[in-house]
Amino acid sequence: MVPFIYDAFISRKIPWTWWRKSKSKTVRNIMSWVDAIVFALVAVYFVHLYFFQNYVIPSSSLEKSLLTGDYLFVSKMSYGPRIPNTPLHMPLTSHTLPFFNTKSYIEWPQWKYRRVKGFGNVEQGDIVVFNYPSGDTVAAKIQEMDYYTICYEIGEELYPVSYEDVDSVSRYALFQKQYEIGRNYVRLNENKFGKVLSRPVDMRENYVKRCVGLPGQTLQIKNGIVYTDGHAEKQPENIQFNYNVSLKYELPEDFCKEYQISREDRSEYSQENGMSVRRMPLTKRAYDALKSRPDMVTSVEPAEPTGGTVIFPHNMMKDWTCNDYGPVWIPKKGETMELTIENLPIYERAIKVYEGNNLEVRDGKIYINGQEASSYTFQMDYYWMMGDNRDNSADSRFWGFVPEDHIVGKPILIWLSLDKDYSWFNGKLRYKRLFNLVDNIK
Repeated sequence: MVPFIYDAFISRKIPWTWWRKSKSKTVRNIMSWVDAIVFALVAVYFVHLYFFQNYVIPSSSLEKSLLTGDYLFVSKMSYGPRIPNTPLHMPLTSHTLPFFNTKSYIEWPQWKYRRVKGFGNVEQGDIVVFNYPSGDTVAAKIQEMDYYTICYEIGEELYPVSYEDVDSVSRYALFQKQYEIGRNYVRLNENKFGKVLSRPVDMRENYVKRCVGLPGQTLQIKNGIVYTDGHAEKQPENIQFNYNVSLKYELPEDFCKEYQISREDRSEYSQENGMSVRRMPLTKRAYDALKSRPDMVTSVEPAEPTGGTVIFPHNMMKDWTCNDYGPVWIPKKGETMELTIENLPIYERAIKVYEGNNLEVRDGKIYINGQEASSYTFQMDYYWMMGDNRDNSADSRFWGFVPEDHIVGKPILIWLSLDKDYSWFNGKLRYKRLFNLVDNIK
């Protein structure tokens, strides 16, 4: 689209306005309408590309700060709009054309990352829309699952090994072998996994999370609390954690509506000693309300997280969990860090994939672009993103850093909010959320 727009309004190599000289009034009338429609589409395309775009919350990872079914007005000017990496693509579509189920873009040419200066930078606590970093590779038939997690899990199953009695170099090699075995299995079983697809940065899925770690900070999670540079960060007001709730009877619908306990939140249950036990994500407000209702529940106890299976980085021996993670230093543009076999798994994807270097490990030594390396200077800023639905969010704890070139924009306001649990005549439109500013959601 961009090359055509450039020619139509700047270079003018193609005679787009030939119809104005036509002797046929019918041709001139029809083409004038076509011209007006094309101009409107171009205007919408430019607004979408450089200024604003619509985004709908597809999942519960940010609940109850942002809800599934919230439609957001996303500003690309807040952090600066990106020049498209993939200029030849179908306007106003994602990576796949509707109905045709084919790519909506041509991979060549690929432009280098550039960004127009925006109104500001990503700040601690901002809710941010970004391209999914691990979305560079997907298995077509199971795109809802992280490709790299699939490969590591399959590799571990097909090639089980013990890492306890081996040194760091051997351990790294074993992890790499597991991944290669898993990757080859996925590629050889196309009937089960589908074709393995690669996507440019700007053609990957859009995610929305809260930024909890900035470039240059050291982040750690202790008992579910995020610390940066040793200081505990304030938790979002509507943060949720999982609880096992033993029910005497099903929660009344009006109670669930008041405390925003969705049907999805109540979907996981089991029977224990004749009692119905449901695993539910709850805000502090909902937790306190349930604890105060012994007529409805017998107990409300903390439950295990369900956000993902393999903690980032996949190829590293660690005892980290979702609620006890790190510490990990977040890369900052221009800063140099020492590289070792022990910390390489944390940063190799940033060095190799996001910044385009050739990275190898040979005989226990690290080589970058053919040169032995004991340190590396980062070319981009990186961020740590997490969902407010902490125990049910697939976020940086599972796929790592978000590079600056993946940042799309900042949600400004909620212009529509629809609750999938209810009908149009029974609360589907959440009118109290209409035109709420996202910056007011802390």
